[in-house]
Amino acid sequence: MTENTDSQRDWRDTVFLPKTDFPMKAGLAAKEPAILERWARIGVYDRLREQRKGRERFILHDGPPYANGDLHMGHAMNKILKDIVVRSQSLMGKDAPYVPGWDCHGLPIEWKIEEAYRAKKLNKDEVPPAEFRAECRAYAAKWVDIQREQFKRLGVTGDWDDPYLTMKFDAEATIAGELLKFATSGQLYRGAKPVMWSPVEKTALAEAEVEYEDVVSTQIDVAFEIVEAPNAPELVGAHAVIWTTTPWTIPVNQALAYGPEVEYLIVSFGETDFGPGVPEAGEGYKAFQQQRFLVAKELAESFRARVDAGSQTALKAAYPDAKVRSTLTVHGSVKGSQLAAAVANHPMHHLGGFFAKPRPFLSGEFVTTDAGTGLVHMSPDHGEDDFLLCKAHGIDPVFAVDGAGMYRADWLWLGGQGSVINKKFVASDGPICTDLREAGALLAATDDFAHSYPHSWRSKAKIIFRATPQWFIPMDRPAGTVAQAEDESAAGAADFAGFMPLAPHNAPTLRGLALDAIERTQWVPERSINRIRSMVEGRPDWVISRQRAWGVPIPLYVHRQTGDYLRDDAVNARILDAFRQGGADAWFGADHQALLGADHDLADYEVVNDILDVWFDSGSTHSFVIEARYGEGVRANLYLEGSDQHRGWFQSSLLESAGTRGRAPYDAVLTHGFALDGQGRKMSKSLGNVVDPLKIIGESGADILRLWVAQTDYFEDVRIGKEVLAGTSDAYRKIRNTFRYLLGALDGFTDAEKVDVKAMPELELYVLHKLGMLDVELRSAAEAYEFNRYARALSDFMNEDLSAFFFDIRKDCLYCDAESDPKRRAYRTVLDLLFHALVRYAAPILAFTAEEVWQSRYPTEDGSVHFLEWPELPPLPGDDAISTEWADIRALREKVTEAIEPYRREKTIRSSLEAEVTVPEMLRPAAELAEVFIVADVKLKNGDVTVARTDRQKCGRCWRLLPEVEAEGALCHRCAQVVS
Repeated sequence: MTENTDSQRDWRDTVFLPKTDFPMKAGLAAKEPAILERWARIGVYDRLREQRKGRERFILHDGPPYANGDLHMGHAMNKILKDIVVRSQSLMGKDAPYVPGWDCHGLPIEWKIEEAYRAKKLNKDEVPPAEFRAECRAYAAKWVDIQREQFKRLGVTGDWDDPYLTMKFDAEATIAGELLKFATSGQLYRGAKPVMWSPVEKTALAEAEVEYEDVVSTQIDVAFEIVEAPNAPELVGAHAVIWTTTPWTIPVNQALAYGPEVEYLIVSFGETDFGPGVPEAGEGYKAFQQQRFLVAKELAESFRARVDAGSQTALKAAYPDAKVRSTLTVHGSVKGSQLAAAVANHPMHHLGGFFAKPRPFLSGEFVTTDAGTGLVHMSPDHGEDDFLLCKAHGIDPVFAVDGAGMYRADWLWLGGQGSVINKKFVASDGPICTDLREAGALLAATDDFAHSYPHSWRSKAKIIFRATPQWFIPMDRPAGTVAQAEDESAAGAADFAGFMPLAPHNAPTLRGLALDAIERTQWVPERSINRIRSMVEGRPDWVISRQRAWGVPIPLYVHRQTGDYLRDDAVNARILDAFRQGGADAWFGADHQALLGADHDLADYEVVNDILDVWFDSGSTHSFVIEARYGEGVRANLYLEGSDQHRGWFQSSLLESAGTRGRAPYDAVLTHGFALDGQGRKMSKSLGNVVDPLKIIGESGADILRLWVAQTDYFEDVRIGKEVLAGTSDAYRKIRNTFRYLLGALDGFTDAEKVDVKAMPELELYVLHKLGMLDVELRSAAEAYEFNRYARALSDFMNEDLSAFFFDIRKDCLYCDAESDPKRRAYRTVLDLLFHALVRYAAPILAFTAEEVWQSRYPTEDGSVHFLEWPELPPLPGDDAISTEWADIRALREKVTEAIEPYRREKTIRSSLEAEVTVPEMLRPAAELAEVFIVADVKLKNGDVTVARTDRQKCGRCWRLLPEVEAEGALCHRCAQVVS
């Protein structure tokens, strides 16, 4: 032992260092495509379905993205999260199919085709509709193929060979059939009421197709001369003042609304200071001062300020120093209720016709004194409140504004002009304000009102509220009730089984059914129930018609005399059969008399050619994806989309299913936030801050993106950028190195080496106990869809419990103990258990890396880590006391490490192995503690931890400083025995 030859020998060839071909450098961007190709070659998805046949099924229903462009970070985040859920459920032993899908109809795709036409200076309306629809279909098909490969590159597993597409003939037939179920049960009506309308796209829009942007609009105050006021005669000759930020609605005004409890003042403009250098008011202004105006008491001062601002703006050109300041003279007041039966002239009443009829004052509970004048001009064509109040008083829309936002050609005022969303047209110097000013009715007009305004999410243009004949599903009409079809063999019974022709008056409403279904659904996170509930509580009737070309038509026949749509199961059955044979195009080119059959004459019916709201398409997917594949009545375990889908897919699916099945199509709904840039800003091409997931995959690999998704608190908006990804890459590197260590440390390990758990040292039992705790935590997190908790727990265990603790302590045992030593065998047995558990735990998140790790140890052509199920851990002897005791040891170990660190910095001690430490007494042998603390010696004595440099010599093989080593480089007893 102490011979000079021993002290000079290099013993490295006798040390059992880990050996593995698993590289430290990941190279994911190059490796992942090969792994994908292998998965496809061996049919991983199909084999999983075969292996899990008969198991408990878990269905995550894929919300369909639009097939119209490369995937963005939102797509990537969404699809990865779905894949993590599906893989984790599969890992837990369930049959977890995933059928990806695409929304192929609607404005986004149609708009792209129109853009191509515009680029070629062609008019879409001059193209045959069938040809145009064929181009839309081809465009969608192209992007389905492109996006399919991009989603697969993310590592998303699914039925990619048979996805669902809303433009497949069977899907279109089913969508039409779902609509006809609403029609058959009386849950459909055609009415003219204001809907969100895009003048650019010339179609109605759903709420989910609208986004709000900050704009600056023209605000105007307009005077309506009161000509009758039975309850307040003193008002005759005064002018009721309305305030609006949509001047274009004045040409369609039909009434004025007041608040019955509001106090209104009768005021006039008295003394006015125009500022230095401005001449006294002329006769025109003096005449203005003679006029009396009716405004709410609380808003009189703000009304005065707007009039002053308008006057000052007008004077500025000639008199730069103009500073108008007026005073109001109050002539009396009236209560709002006194305005009942009063009428006023429209400012343009001199034009005659529509404008000659006096405008009635109507009591409106919605009128407030928050802004404006306390009086609201009513245009039933262009506002929900306006429409309802006017309708209650027999005042109907006049449809003055056409689909392009122009006043119709025969309109008396501004006929053929527009567009009403054109800023110049509605500006303070535009034709509307100019005409009102000439009529003496424009009291104030400034182009400076900042507010939020709805825009089309596709064209980015402003929308308007416009009354047009549309098809609606009512929210508050008694809904159809479920009943078994009497004759299953009758024509159409398969399509309409379970739906009564008309609902009884005591049946629940669609709103009631939907709200009940919301309460019966699990919402993740829990707070998201408040968002969906409030949206359903306050939403108007569902406008389901669109005036476009690319989509599923509303297959109805409307009787020309009665206005009722035809309800005939036999006709419906023929319609749906035609759809299955030729898709939605079958309706537009149909022999409608043949579809109607002998019982009905086509001459008596109008053929509806509107198409369905695309949200009805996607809201119906549960019927032709879930029920069609897994059985009638089956519903999804989970829907998972971004938070914007509370007003989109989550809600349309809920309403469609509630209206046809009386329940939600899902058991649970998970909502995630949006991906923002590294500074927390919305990604925008104009800002140049778009983070491209395809670029990240090409440079770093999909597993980096997958880990980023899992680590984020995705219930909120999340950030991604260079710094964020750098942190993710560092976390990935640590996980990868843990697997690399396990693979190297298990080199040559066989079952023959295994040690029974009962015979293991306490440290190994403690680590297995920690593994058991991790197992419980991960299963709980997976079941709660909390993968940020899952990823954090897994990473912390691998870094803190293993790499920084267990591996660190036992590396001496692994490297230097004899291969047959029971402690080394126990350690390697635990490493084997850890490997099998950790590679499974990591597989849902790091789909590619887990496969690489598994194949590195078990290289087989047809095997895959994703065939494995949740690990079964061995039962442990003893109780939780071992965990508590070792937690104390770990805490003391940290104190020892902290105490040694100053000596290391000063280079008094180069390695902890050179330290002798004194620690408080514990019921542990000093030699065992020295091994755990990785020091030369431990002395037990109550008091603080102290450190000194040992005077022992270092073993030439294990490098431990031990008393039996008499000369530097000689061997300790253990090493001498091992090498002998």
